[in-house]
Amino acid sequence: MIVVTGAAGFIASNVVEALNVLGRQDLVLVDDFSKLEKKRNYEDRFYHSLVSRERFKDYLRDHHESIDFIIHLGARTDTTEFDYSVFQELNVDYTINIWEQCVEYRIPLIYASSAATYGMGELGYDDRHDIVYDLKPLNPYGRSKNEIDKYILSQSKQPPFWAGLKFFNVYGPNEFHKGKMASVILHAFRQIQETGQVKLFRSHNPNYQDGQQLRDFVYVKDVASVILWLMRYQPESGLYNVGTGKARSFYDLADNTFKALGRETDIQFIDTPLNIRDKYQYFTEANMAKLRRAGYSEPFTSLEEGVKDYVDFLTSNL
Repeated sequence: MIVVTGAAGFIASNVVEALNVLGRQDLVLVDDFSKLEKKRNYEDRFYHSLVSRERFKDYLRDHHESIDFIIHLGARTDTTEFDYSVFQELNVDYTINIWEQCVEYRIPLIYASSAATYGMGELGYDDRHDIVYDLKPLNPYGRSKNEIDKYILSQSKQPPFWAGLKFFNVYGPNEFHKGKMASVILHAFRQIQETGQVKLFRSHNPNYQDGQQLRDFVYVKDVASVILWLMRYQPESGLYNVGTGKARSFYDLADNTFKALGRETDIQFIDTPLNIRDKYQYFTEANMAKLRRAGYSEPFTSLEEGVKDYVDFLTSNL
């Protein structure tokens, strides 16, 4: 069986769907299933069992002989939460426990790291192991993910295969429950439907014009494809970037959302909130050479194609 944690959430629910498409129904879905607003992300999926996040440690101890692989995507992802203790419990301690059981029971593991570990990108966006200890994340969420990367790289005992995936700006279906942490596309879609306009953050960096802040936006279906490929082929263990390798502007993102809806582009700019202004990334772009060298050869969805596909999904489902 395959375990998927965070299964009611955004990325993991898309991974579960991709596994179902491949015919895999022997899935153990792990999450906090008391959050009913997330039920639509898994209620139509095929799986063996649902296990609450709190019970998973005991479940894995009792059923480890039947577990072939763990895809650990459950985490607290709020980049505006500044109480580190929340991340210590849900991101760091929880992941360390899963790692230790994967080592003990010899279970291959994929876990979610994040591009938030790169901070301002002072050392670039290269998934080399030798820079991990020198990275300076901008918020407690990014710090928690980097602490896990540091911990795992320091361990002499490892599962038979492991990969820590540094997700860049992921967008796509099944993120409706994420509130303020949802992608700009979902916010833009809702704003266009309600007001006919989109509001983007103004640039407070003289090197970037308004709307020209750049991110590596990656479609969630491509993320699921990478995860399933790593699970199948299990190349060299390590940290891997998961982006497209091509940065695009927030203006492009919003403009393509208008186009997908057949509407005239109308973008207004507002000040970036003071509480995140000094922690705001103006540029991210994944170096994808490591994953490509490992053998992953599938093309990544263009921003234009991904936004159109996602907007079509939103139009049909919201």
